[in-house]
Amino acid sequence: MASRVSEIVIKCHDPQRLAAFWCEVLGFVVLDTEDGAVEIGPQEGFGGVQPTLFFSRTSEPEPVGLRLHFDVNPTDRDQDAELERLLTLGARPADIGQTGEESWHVLADPEGNVFCLLRSRLD
Repeated sequence: MASRVSEIVIKCHDPQRLAAFWCEVLGFVVLDTEDGAVEIGPQEGFGGVQPTLFFSRTSEPEPVGLRLHFDVNPTDRDQDAELERLLTLGARPADIGQTGEESWHVLADPEGNVFCLLRSRLD
């Protein structure tokens, strides 16, 4: 038997703000709050098919360079409509050296964490 990712921990300066942003992006709900940390995930909770996201407060400076980022896909609209929705939620375009010919959009969440909006729609 193998292991699987059940939870992703994200250090941030404002766990509540970032959790609210990602709840809206992913259609997740707040599952737990503890000592200023916030865990979000699918309605069915921890242990399901999708991992939960755990936002933990830190006062450390932001890391330099990308070690990890999320890729997200639209589920109920096309890429252009989803891009507009994400920008309205507080995402902003990010430049990580892309050429402009990519089929995806590079964005940053409210704390500057980079993620990509892919073209393909997932059901």
